[in-house]
Amino acid sequence: MSQRLVCSFIRTAYSFPSNYLPFLNSRSFVFLRFLPPRLTNLNSFVSTPLTPSTMPHKQRRGYRKPKGKEMPNSTGHSSLSPAAEGVSASAGEAINNRFSMLSTAESSEQSHVSTPSIQFESVGRANHVPVHGQKAICKPKSYGTVSRDEATEVENVAIDNIAVEKLGNGALTASAEKRSAVLSNLFKGNLLENFNVDNSTYSLAQIRATFYPKFENEKSDQEIRTRMIEMVSKGLATMEVSLKHSGSLFMYAGHEGGAYAKNSYGNIYTAVGVFVLGRMFREAWCTQASKKQEEFNEFLERNHMCISMELVTAVLGDHGQRPREDYVVVTAVTELGKGKPKFYSTPEIIAFCRQWRLPTNHVWLFSTRKSATSFFAAYDALCEEGTATPVCKALDEVADISVPGSKDHIKVQGEILEGLVARIVSHESSKHMEQVLRDVPPPPIEGVGIDLGPSLREICAANRSDEKQQIKAILQAVGTSFCPDYLDWFGVDGSSVHSRNADRSVLSKFLQSRPSDFSTTKFQEMIRLMREKRFPAAFKCYYNFHRIDSVSSDNLHFKMVIHVHSDSAFRRYQKEMRYKPGLWPLYRGFFVDINLFKASKEKAAEVARNNDGLTEIVNDSNVTSGKDGLADDDANLMIKLKFLTYKLRTFLIRNGLSILFKEGPAAYKAYYLRQMKIWNTSAAKQRELSKMLDEWAVYIRRKHGHKQLSSSIYLSEVEPFLEQYAKRSAQNQALIGAAGDLVRSEDFMAIVEGDRDEEGDLQTQRDVAPSSPSPSVKDAVPKDEGLTVFFPGIPGCAKSALCKEILSATGSFGENRPVHSLMGDLIKGKYWQKVADERRKKPSSIILADKNAPNEEVWRQIEIMCRGTKTSAVPVVPDSEGTESNPFSLDALAVFIIRVLHRVNHPGNLDKESPNAGYVLLMFYHLYDGKSRKEFETELIERFGSLVKMPLLKPDRSPLPDSVKSILEEGINLYKLHTNRHGRLESTKGTYAGEWAKWEKQLRQILFQNEEYLNSIQVPFEVAVKQVLDQLKAVAKGEYSTPTTERRKFGAIVFAAVTMPLTEIHDLLDNLAEKNPNVEAFLKDKNMKNILTKAHVTLAHKRSHGVTALANYGPFVHQKVPVDITALLFSDKMAALEAHPGSVDGEKVNSKNEWPHITLWTAEGTPAKEANTLPQLLLEGKATRIEINPPESITGILEFY
Repeated sequence: MSQRLVCSFIRTAYSFPSNYLPFLNSRSFVFLRFLPPRLTNLNSFVSTPLTPSTMPHKQRRGYRKPKGKEMPNSTGHSSLSPAAEGVSASAGEAINNRFSMLSTAESSEQSHVSTPSIQFESVGRANHVPVHGQKAICKPKSYGTVSRDEATEVENVAIDNIAVEKLGNGALTASAEKRSAVLSNLFKGNLLENFNVDNSTYSLAQIRATFYPKFENEKSDQEIRTRMIEMVSKGLATMEVSLKHSGSLFMYAGHEGGAYAKNSYGNIYTAVGVFVLGRMFREAWCTQASKKQEEFNEFLERNHMCISMELVTAVLGDHGQRPREDYVVVTAVTELGKGKPKFYSTPEIIAFCRQWRLPTNHVWLFSTRKSATSFFAAYDALCEEGTATPVCKALDEVADISVPGSKDHIKVQGEILEGLVARIVSHESSKHMEQVLRDVPPPPIEGVGIDLGPSLREICAANRSDEKQQIKAILQAVGTSFCPDYLDWFGVDGSSVHSRNADRSVLSKFLQSRPSDFSTTKFQEMIRLMREKRFPAAFKCYYNFHRIDSVSSDNLHFKMVIHVHSDSAFRRYQKEMRYKPGLWPLYRGFFVDINLFKASKEKAAEVARNNDGLTEIVNDSNVTSGKDGLADDDANLMIKLKFLTYKLRTFLIRNGLSILFKEGPAAYKAYYLRQMKIWNTSAAKQRELSKMLDEWAVYIRRKHGHKQLSSSIYLSEVEPFLEQYAKRSAQNQALIGAAGDLVRSEDFMAIVEGDRDEEGDLQTQRDVAPSSPSPSVKDAVPKDEGLTVFFPGIPGCAKSALCKEILSATGSFGENRPVHSLMGDLIKGKYWQKVADERRKKPSSIILADKNAPNEEVWRQIEIMCRGTKTSAVPVVPDSEGTESNPFSLDALAVFIIRVLHRVNHPGNLDKESPNAGYVLLMFYHLYDGKSRKEFETELIERFGSLVKMPLLKPDRSPLPDSVKSILEEGINLYKLHTNRHGRLESTKGTYAGEWAKWEKQLRQILFQNEEYLNSIQVPFEVAVKQVLDQLKAVAKGEYSTPTTERRKFGAIVFAAVTMPLTEIHDLLDNLAEKNPNVEAFLKDKNMKNILTKAHVTLAHKRSHGVTALANYGPFVHQKVPVDITALLFSDKMAALEAHPGSVDGEKVNSKNEWPHITLWTAEGTPAKEANTLPQLLLEGKATRIEINPPESITGILEFY
């Protein structure tokens, strides 16, 4: 046996030297685990996938016998594993020369067996005939298709994908009858309903696919940059940068494991992903493609692995640019065996992908302070105009290691580049990468120039009836070697009469069951925590049709999708992980196979014994707190850096379509101005973009009227417009980035029924716009402008009482500005329209908008009103610590409710007589759900430029009593149940009306029992009023400064320079004038104290010297640089000091200018750059030079501008 294994290792196309083995350890390639200890000193080993025949039988991890024989699974129950059926040599040869027709229309020539209109012959392995005149092409074999002779003996009637054998006399076989009975009970719900959880009930959770956890950095982008550079500088880590291709997440775990999109499977997104991945195999392997596809599926299943990819295609909707080709790029490789999922490092991913000839991304490594700082400088220089070519060129020049991707972004996607992803990785990454590049050369591509059959776009164009037909056509074209059946897409019945959805009780029964292994224990722990903390996530359960043959009354199989609805869940989960280090991460794209089964006493005892040993092993393997020895916070440092040429298309144009068409040009202008403000876009670019976007708004509304342009094909209109706009000037061309390379997609767009958006990048038509932006944010409110004071709060926050106090405070705003209040409960009709009307009547007045303004929709109305009336608005909010997902704490909510319960004769009928007062307060509370306090305040400041806080709770208060906390949490849970089932139906109606009545009664009892406490924790009202008035006065008088929101502090850079201290420059000129009459005469009529307000030595300019030259000054930014001043040169139109920068930490700072200098003065009409000509004017006798000997040394600071 060992001899056979040695032989299999010797027969290799790619070999690795022995010094590579330590790097390719147990994490690197799963097949290394099959090496016996005595073979670890082999000079080389196989780099192609091991097949079961090359491995010792006992070491074939997860390998299963061919279909037809049952093997016991982990639960003690038998399960049938799929295997390809044999095929005659003649049939195989015939199949190899066939290919799928573009249309899926059935014809007598396509099949030897009469079938229903919607069916998949022999487990989806349809017989295809070539189109007349079609030449031979390189395509996978369709292994396992029944030949003509075989078809006469056994008729295969497809129940979509499960072949039900039907004997010649029409009788079903015993296995088919059993399956039919199981399916009937399964879909009726009988099996699940009758599956009772008891002490013998166990569960097994097997993660099938997952992507990296989504870590929300709590630090600002600038803080992350600084920390990254610091870690690289100290040799603690390497910074890795990769291209961000503009596509969607696609995960593949083999045919058995499944194909997955971000939050779903079995749809058009995954069908397209399987097709594109399969085509990558055809391109790479050509005639070997079918064999390699089957081996790859088997390899992933046997080793329980998943690969994640960026799926880039023109058929699933527009992003920033329609790709020239449909392709995938591998972004992660994950082992999903026992214990926590293990993600390969980038060197390991590249080695793995080269082994299988899979597409890789472009990666750069930065392992020194100089290269890391130069990278960020290069990005800052390119962030507003960068496209793929200059970005890749600049990074190639400043990186320590550059590894080009096997798919060239420029060739397959185009010049419009979404962005870059920078993250911290192990300091050993550079060494590992060098080993991989040396020992694993890029594989050959055998399919170049060969006809690979119909493309994805051709297939979609030929099948336009509905999504189901399109999916079927795509999967048939994949070939049965890669996609043997269509279970995940069509289930067991092609007509989809049976839903995949399983009853919600699956989740509860799973959590009640006993875990059969350590992984299941951790998975249950994760779900319990998320449910207990009410994270915004869904746990969707579906029938697992791949395990249908092993389903019985005491053995059920399901698939679970963990769908996280809001990014706040990831942030909150991260905090929980800090308190509970043993928690497994919450992954993006999270799919798990669930098995519920009954175990005998013997089997239960075996499970217990296995768990005892396994827990210790798994714990030992996950002992490190971070990855690669990094602390948790540092291990997760990552920053996404996007380019303006991409953002103007997606964020400013595509995401603004809904606002433009539904709310008009004024609202659209407010939207894009706010976006640019948030991005810290340079003033020049803001002016250029505003001009272009205003023109775009007029153009598209004139062309489409009030019919909104679809966001999925928006580029059909945008690209021709941008192309014409770019042709007008070089400045416009730089603004647009690239245009004129439009791929027409209307005829081949995939049909997505139900208006879904899997990735979340494309906005669905029903979702009206992202948060709409404000008029330009101001640091101070001009005194002659009107002011609207509004209240993003909750009933009971004392806004009406506060408005009365403000009105009664005579001259509270100074200068006798008129103050008016409009109470929302007394206004009929559209409240904010009424406020706008009052604004127009009294443009300089101060209006108190006495109405709760609880969400972005209302804030957008206020912004539009402010723009239309040329006034400012200031939000007044109750001060509160908030929770992780709500800007108001439970303490604040309790105070608001008890205030409402003390009201009498409230004009809005929300007082102590209201039977559902608690429910109404909870409804308002949940209008803010999903925003932390920091996010809440940051958004208001960015929209309106100011924020006034009304003190509410004493900082030194005692904790909220348990009874109050419990009743509020109970109400929150009840509110979620109610709204999930009934939406906004009143609490007095619906399924939970009785529970609401009981809760409202208990709420009043508990709050009044704790009334003394609730009164004691509040800041006295008169104190709150005074503080609010003081803040509002500052705003009204123009004495208010906008607080920082820790957004990007950095922006686009144009040049590098050493900033010089003005005092020392003036002193130098004064000394020269005293010593030299010519200098005195020259300076006599010039007031240099007023003229010279800034001084610097320009080192490099982006336009003149290039991005790389500019980026190379990154290591010296903010450093002190000594500058020797050696001469004064002047003419009748200009004057400058000759300057020579010195060294920083022993490294010379060289200027790229031929003549480094400090410009002092230019005559009116003479641009400052003309000072560069002074040396030439000196040679021509038109300038004067005054030597400074010895040179004067002045220290400046190197900065980017």
